[in-house]
Amino acid sequence: MATIVMERIGRVFISLQQIREVPRMLTEAAPSMPGTVRDTEVPYYFRERYVCTGYRPLNQNWRYYFLSLFQCHNETVNVWTHLLAFLVILVKFRQLAETVDFVGDPHSWPLLILFLSSLTYSAFSAAAHLLAGKSELCHHVFFFLDYVGVAQYQYGSAVVHFYYAVDESLHRCVRGVFMPAAAVLSCLSCLGCCYGKYCNHSLPTWVRKVCQAVPSAIAYMWDSSPVAQRLASRPASGDDDPAIVYHFGQVAFFLSCSFFFTFPLLERCFPGRCNFVGQSHQLFHVFLSCCTLCQIHASHLDYAGRRELYSRLHGSGEAAVFAGLYAATLAVCVLIAAFMLRKVKRVLDAKSK
Repeated sequence: MATIVMERIGRVFISLQQIREVPRMLTEAAPSMPGTVRDTEVPYYFRERYVCTGYRPLNQNWRYYFLSLFQCHNETVNVWTHLLAFLVILVKFRQLAETVDFVGDPHSWPLLILFLSSLTYSAFSAAAHLLAGKSELCHHVFFFLDYVGVAQYQYGSAVVHFYYAVDESLHRCVRGVFMPAAAVLSCLSCLGCCYGKYCNHSLPTWVRKVCQAVPSAIAYMWDSSPVAQRLASRPASGDDDPAIVYHFGQVAFFLSCSFFFTFPLLERCFPGRCNFVGQSHQLFHVFLSCCTLCQIHASHLDYAGRRELYSRLHGSGEAAVFAGLYAATLAVCVLIAAFMLRKVKRVLDAKSK
């Protein structure tokens, strides 16, 4: 018995020794990681208001920016919030795939679109905050990609709300209009965000925020109108709807993240103290991730509990049409981003001459 105990203690000691070697191994893998710099050492279009330091130097090799995932800088929390959200959504998708037939059941396709769009926007956002600091061109490339992710997620939100959450009275009013309008608004949102970033040099900050926030706000109000109508009629429908609390949650979280996206409240109140942690955009990421998780859970509950209603409202083949419209929306958003990137390249070429 004593021998067995000593062997186990020896194994634990060896494991602790191996763990202590991890920092040295990381240092040897990246021996020349430069430190962060102040805002005065990077071009002004990389600077965030009231964030004074923690910026990564420009024009390093790609290896540096990938390894900066494990470095403390002012984008670290932004990267990890959506990277962790991506992993949680992926685990949730794997769990539901055991009970939901995402291939053979067309009625599950809107839920599949929501999963795909959620994974896409969180991955694109993490990539943008991790890699966009390399150069001005990369800054635009990755954030345009981020805006494509946001736009296609707006469509993913619209399709689950219209397919699962809509009530019969609203469905009669907007059938045939709702999803095409949602696709158009998603594309306009992508265009507004890309244009605001493109005009980063020439427009005041509040004008850029308007270009980015207003189209997205209009898209959200349209996309969420089935949920809003359902929440408003809740007293008449009784308290036996398990999805209601999660619909309330997603609305509350979205309003919170919209506030922190629009107003850098914490940085303004504590200038210079939110360089690494506490930025409003970080809270925006956290609340948006919580909104997405509530939305996924609510949509799954609606998929399981309202099948009789949505099977009657949506005819055969309608889910396939919405899936095709999702692909078309994504393609148009990519073309918009490519068009705006071409304009950016022209500006950068003119500056370099």
